[in-house]
Amino acid sequence: MSNVFKVVIGTLNSKYIHSSLAPWCLFAAAREYCKDGICANVVEGTINENISDITERIAVQTPDAVALGCYIWNITKIYELIKMLKEKLPNVIIILGGPEVSYNAEHVLRNQPLVDYIISGEGEYPLSMLLNKLFLNETDIESIKGICFRKTTYIDTKYIISEPYVSDKSYPSPYVPEYFEALHGRIAYIESSRGCPYSCAFCLSGRTKQHNGQSVKYFDMERIEKEIIMLSGSGAKTVKFVDRTFNANPKRAYHIFKFIIENYRVKIPEGVCFHFEIAGDILTDYMINLLSTAPAGLIQFEIGLQSFNSHTLESIHRRTDVKKLKENIARIIENGNIHVHVDLIAGLPFENYESFAESFNTAYLLNAHMLQMGFLKLLYGAPMRENRSEYPCEFSETPPYEVISTPWLTENDLKKLHIVESALDRIYNSGRFRRTIEYIINSCSMTPFEIFYRIGKYTSENVPSEQISNISLDEYTKILYECLCGFGKTDSMTLRDMMVCDRLSTNSTGFIPPILRIFDPDIKKIKTEIESNPAICEKKGIRRGFALLYSEKCAVYADYDENIKNPVTGEYPLYKFYPQKI
Repeated sequence: MSNVFKVVIGTLNSKYIHSSLAPWCLFAAAREYCKDGICANVVEGTINENISDITERIAVQTPDAVALGCYIWNITKIYELIKMLKEKLPNVIIILGGPEVSYNAEHVLRNQPLVDYIISGEGEYPLSMLLNKLFLNETDIESIKGICFRKTTYIDTKYIISEPYVSDKSYPSPYVPEYFEALHGRIAYIESSRGCPYSCAFCLSGRTKQHNGQSVKYFDMERIEKEIIMLSGSGAKTVKFVDRTFNANPKRAYHIFKFIIENYRVKIPEGVCFHFEIAGDILTDYMINLLSTAPAGLIQFEIGLQSFNSHTLESIHRRTDVKKLKENIARIIENGNIHVHVDLIAGLPFENYESFAESFNTAYLLNAHMLQMGFLKLLYGAPMRENRSEYPCEFSETPPYEVISTPWLTENDLKKLHIVESALDRIYNSGRFRRTIEYIINSCSMTPFEIFYRIGKYTSENVPSEQISNISLDEYTKILYECLCGFGKTDSMTLRDMMVCDRLSTNSTGFIPPILRIFDPDIKKIKTEIESNPAICEKKGIRRGFALLYSEKCAVYADYDENIKNPVTGEYPLYKFYPQKI
C-alpha cells in the first residue's frame, strides 16, 4: 500500500462565475490537522458541465477518497458524479457534506449505497479526523463528532447518525496559494462570521449553537482585514460576504465597512465591489451615515424582506421592525451610492394571493435596484419541513423542494406568481426598462403587481414556451411594446420614447430595434448639428447612441464611455439636445 493517501475535495457550482469557499476551507483544515501521508487537492466544477469531464478530472488523480459539498442546486448532479466515479474507481471512499445532507444523513445512507460517510455540520475538523482514522488504521470512527455512516455486521446494518457538528474554534484561513491560482477572476467569497442570531422557520442558518451557547461565531478581525485585502487584489471584481446576517453585530459591521471604505483605491483596487446580506431594520443612524460616504459601486446590499404580512412574519419567527426597515432602505437608496437588492418569498404561512400582491406592491415602491421573488423551498433540517402540522403545505419531493401549494395559495396561484416573476426579472431586475415601467405605473390605474402580471401573461400567450428562455432582446422589446400599447391611458409615442431611452442607456450598441424606429428625413441634419457642438465633438473615439424623442421634441444621445457609466445602476447617462426643428 502506498505511503501517501490522496484525497480530492470538491463541489459543483451553479455557474462558472461562482467560486466555492467550502472546499478550500476543508483543504486548509486538512493541511493543518491531517497527519503525514495524507495529501489533499481541490477540484471544482459546475452543474452545467458534462459530468464525465468532471469525473475524469478527479479520476486522473487516482484518489483514495473523494469529499463532495452538497447543496440543493447540485445534489442531483453529485449523485451522477458519484456513480461515474465508482465505475472508474471501485475502491474510492465517497464522503459527502454540506447543508443538503447534514440533516437527512440516514435517508441518504439508506438510499445511496455508493456513499460511505456523511459529515453533518461544520466539516473542517471532522473531515480531517475521519481521514486520519481511515488511512492510519485507527478504528474508532464513532468517536468523531459529526460523522454519519453504516455499521454492517453479519446480523444487520446499523446507521450511526451524529448531530451536526459545530465548534467555537477558528479554523485555518482558506486563502492558500492554490486558492488564488484557481480563482481566475471569479466571484470570491469570504465569511467574517458563521451562524445567525435569528431562527427563521424556512432557514438552516440559525439552527445550531456554538459550545458557548451563542448562535454566531465571529472570526478574528485582524484576519478578516488581511483576507479582504488579499481577495480584493486577486483579480475578482466582486467579493461576497457569506455571513447570513452581516450586521447582526453592529459595531463589528461598522468596523469592516469603515475599513473597506478607507482602503478603497489605497489597498483595495478601484472597481472591486463588496456584497453583504444584511438585516435592514437594525441599521443604525451612524452606520447609514458612514455608508453614505462609500464610493458609488463599492458596496452592494441584499436585504431579505420575505413578507409585509405581520401574521406571516410572526409565524415564521421573523422579527422585523417594518417601519424602520422601510425608512432605512429609503435612506440608503436616496444616497444613490449602494446597489440594493431586496427579496420576497412566495408560499409562506398565512400569505394568500392577495396578501402577497400587497407585499409585492409595498416592496416595489421601495425603489430598490432589484426585487427578487423567491419561492419557498422546504429544506431538510428547516423547521418548516420538520413540523408539518404547524406549517402545512405540499412541496416537490425532489430538489430544490419548491412549494406546490399551501392552505393559502393554490397551485394555480403559484403559477400566476411565476408569471409575475418572469416579467419582473426581464423588465425591472434586468435594469433594461426602468423608465418604461415607471411611465406605465404613473399613467395607468393599476398596481405594479397587476402590471407585471399582465405583461407576463401577454408574453406567455404570444411566445411559445420553448422559445421564451431564448427570446432576443429585440424580440422581447417588440412583445413588450405591443403589450403596453394596450394599457389604459398609455400614449404610444411617449411609450416609444421611454423605451428608446431605456435601450440607449442600457445597451452600448446604440441599436434601436425595428419596432421603435421612425423614419425622419431630418435625423441626419440634427445629428450633424449635435456633433458639431464644440462641447460634444471634443469626445473623440467614443461610440454614441442617438435617437429623436417626439413626445419631448428633442434629440437624445448616450456616450458609451465606461468611465461615466453608473456603477450602481449600470446605466450610461443620457443627454438631451433641443434642435431648431424636430
